Amino acid sequence: MVAIGAGKGGVGKSTVALNLAFALRRHGRVGLLDLDFCGPNIPAMVGIEHQRWTTNWTLASRAGQRFTPVMREDVAIASTGFILGEDQPLGVDAMTAGLLAKQLVHAVRWPDLAYLIVDLPPGTSAVQQLLVKELTCAGAIVVVTPELLAHLDGRKAVQMFRALNVRVLGGIENMAGSMCPHCGNELRLFPVAPHERSIWAMGVERLAQVPFRLVADAPAFSASSTPTLLEFEALAASVVQRLNG
Repeated sequence: MVAIGAGKGGVGKSTVALNLAFALRRHGRVGLLDLDFCGPNIPAMVGIEHQRWTTNWTLASRAGQRFTPVMREDVAIASTGFILGEDQPLGVDAMTAGLLAKQLVHAVRWPDLAYLIVDLPPGTSAVQQLLVKELTCAGAIVVVTPELLAHLDGRKAVQMFRALNVRVLGGIENMAGSMCPHCGNELRLFPVAPHERSIWAMGVERLAQVPFRLVADAPAFSASSTPTLLEFEALAASVVQRLNG
């Protein structure tokens, strides 16, 4: 089980989690668990709509609820977005969120998985810490963008994982520049954080730099051979190597 975390929202954490899950398929059976209670976007990213609000939900029963994951391109997916409506906030406390996460982990009829990618909510509050404690993670990956604020909050995520004895496999720098469609030169989208204030200064290895692509060239996920998938296949091989090392 590999947790994908971020110190703040808006860095593309869910996009990284989804594409990494697809890229890991060549290494074994893969599942994707979307625990981003703040914004469970994985369903929409794979073309699943869930408009209806959930007003009642059983967290425990003697019979034991069991759920079947949704399959997309041979990846088994479970998400809080299958429970909540698309515009429904999760109005529960951290403990209840933790119980719901535990249910999604253990009550889903997962196939025999080699890897389970877990998309955590951004931040380092009690909810995130409780979720990490409920999971048995072999490692965690922290997603940042190049600018200072993403790194400052990313450093908090690194500290959280380390405090909870979860190995940080490395970091991914998302939206790391873009290619100009006219001249072909690389464009820097953000001012780069000073090294001494970045997550890299904490000894976090940079696993990948993922460029920002124009909408026409960048689907939410890449199930077929595209530049995005090729980048994530290299990342997946690196993650597997670290897990087995």
